Amino acid sequence: MNKNTYFNDKTILVTGGTGSMGRTFVRRVLTGEMGTPRKIIVMSRDEGKQHYMRLSYLHKKVTTEEVVYNNFKNLLEFRIGDVRDYSDVCSSIKNADIVVNAAALKQVPTCEYFPEQAIMTNCLGAYNIVRAIREHNYPVHTVVGVSTDKACKPINAMGMSKALQERVFISANISNPKTRFFCVRYGNVLASRGSVIPLFHDQIKNGGPVTITDERMTRFLLSLDVAVDTVFNGLLYGNSGEIFVPRAPSSLMSNVAKALIGNRSIPIEIVGIRPGEKLHEIMISDEEAPFVAQRGDYYAIQSMLPELNGRPMDLNQSVLKKEFSSSDSLLDYEGTLSLLKKHRLMLEDNFNFSEDELVR
Repeated sequence: MNKNTYFNDKTILVTGGTGSMGRTFVRRVLTGEMGTPRKIIVMSRDEGKQHYMRLSYLHKKVTTEEVVYNNFKNLLEFRIGDVRDYSDVCSSIKNADIVVNAAALKQVPTCEYFPEQAIMTNCLGAYNIVRAIREHNYPVHTVVGVSTDKACKPINAMGMSKALQERVFISANISNPKTRFFCVRYGNVLASRGSVIPLFHDQIKNGGPVTITDERMTRFLLSLDVAVDTVFNGLLYGNSGEIFVPRAPSSLMSNVAKALIGNRSIPIEIVGIRPGEKLHEIMISDEEAPFVAQRGDYYAIQSMLPELNGRPMDLNQSVLKKEFSSSDSLLDYEGTLSLLKKHRLMLEDNFNFSEDELVR
């Protein structure tokens, strides 16, 4: 499969396309690194974010086309819609070749207080995509479900709803055999909207304290571009029913805070674990480990459904002998500092966390 031409003449639908990951995915697709698509459809329910994303591309060359709006006639098309609404999904998906489902409720405390909302977006939204393809026989080639490490051994409503989303998409390969469904699962995305680093920046600018929940807490850390790379590699090398997982580094959140504070006289305050939080995140569970194959810098969790040829490997020959946890192999303070500097996330880098930063 030729990476340089994979998107050639394809229509790509990105649900939740105005979120951090969705915007970065669109930007990367528009570079032409995987070929030139026929159309990219950005579907979301936030007209404000769509407006600012549209303005950021106005009169800008993307691949071979200048984006000047006449919305529905351009390479980049914006649609107001909600994955919760079946008719919205049908109208957006009917001409798509590839669907990337990035629409999500992803804040753990929010989902703890409003679990029914998490179910409607994260579970019903996925089902609406599967149902639309099945009932209308839409010729969608591939659907990518964007998941999270919190879906692995979930203890909170967000993780539970994402775990069910994974199952909805994986089982869809049986009822919709003409379409390839797979998922990507990754951890905390550095500098994504609502993540801890923008919070730490604000707290430092205001003189502190910088708040962390527990000194022992660890998290996987990866950039938005690595998140998109995971989707790209899954599209190129993923099989039906698999879950693609990056081999991401992890760190103590206390080291992240200390690295960002640097030599400033800013105190760190321990505030306790929030509702539904874990001390350590798990990307691959003990139960999934026997199904894991290695694909370059990624792990591929093969489906456990026998119809999709998932079968346990000999544990003595398996890629993983145990679960893949954020506590397994931690970056030290210097490694954490180096990672933050690499992605220009230090306070002195003046990183802009605004809505349009990622479509620069």
